[in-house]
Amino acid sequence: MKTDGKPGAGGGGFDALDRRLAHALQLDGRAPFSRIAEVLGVSDQTVARRYGRHRSSGALKVLGLSDARALGEVEWMVRVQCAPEAAVTVAEALARRPDTSWVCLLSGGTEIAAVCRATSSDHSDALLLEKLPRTPNVVGVTAHCLLHEFCGGPQGLISKSGALTDEEAARLGPPPPDVDPAAEPVALGDADRRLFAALARDGRAPLAELAAVTGWSPTTVRRRLAELRATGALYYDVDYDLRKFGYGVMAALWMSVAPAELAAAGAALAEHPEVAFAGATTGPNNLFASVLCRDVQALYTYLTTRVAALPGVRTMESAPRIRQIKGPGPLVAGSPAARGRRR
Repeated sequence: MKTDGKPGAGGGGFDALDRRLAHALQLDGRAPFSRIAEVLGVSDQTVARRYGRHRSSGALKVLGLSDARALGEVEWMVRVQCAPEAAVTVAEALARRPDTSWVCLLSGGTEIAAVCRATSSDHSDALLLEKLPRTPNVVGVTAHCLLHEFCGGPQGLISKSGALTDEEAARLGPPPPDVDPAAEPVALGDADRRLFAALARDGRAPLAELAAVTGWSPTTVRRRLAELRATGALYYDVDYDLRKFGYGVMAALWMSVAPAELAAAGAALAEHPEVAFAGATTGPNNLFASVLCRDVQALYTYLTTRVAALPGVRTMESAPRIRQIKGPGPLVAGSPAARGRRR
């Protein structure tokens, strides 16, 4: 069925074609527009025009990101308690660091949540033990290692949307990475790091642009992209304005789960359509999730039904996000990323 539709339908949100395009890009961020158009039943020009419009406005953008586990890196879920007048300043300073992502202010404006990456557990102390505790007006820091990811990254919330049928998703989705758990971490050279930096700004950057950044030929860039993706070191994600999907509330959940039930609870949580990210961590609250709901009432219903039914949950702490400072990519001044992103 061919349809161009009217973008921005539903009070400024994404229409059905926008959602199908977002789902297609979540499956394969660098898929040619011609292939996406064929599956969606529209013209190449329609797909290119839709994506270009949303990318220009900051509503939708493909990012090429590195997977911490494939690179042998360690991720930490960090919570920073600040004096009220210092929270924004501390959060912005955290966001400027290249080893942080998902920096946001939580309810009350006195707590910051962030994800920090280190090349190994031996290199985690610079930020967590030396920098933050000595920062004026920081009154407390807790950090817990991310042990296992139940959902997130390439398997983001859009993948649960059902915008595409299973048959359409199969036509667009690339083969899964051939990852050997016993394999050595993927080693990156300087050119690889420049490649990742460019993809984090624009996952659909043209080969010629990536060749100029890395010093490689376009053929070498294409081959290296395929290699990095096959090993799981590179994945593509869709960064989007959550309001366009009808989400008005994002909340962080910290749950304490009985060890024998942790895997089951995490797997069940990952299936919830409200959950953008879920992972097992060290610490007394050993299950973390980032959830998106339409409004506060919908969040209450979710917590008292789906979350309440999870096996082994002993306690739960929740905190709505009030402002996001940095998303999954590099910090860009004036970027719409601070206006509403998921995780």
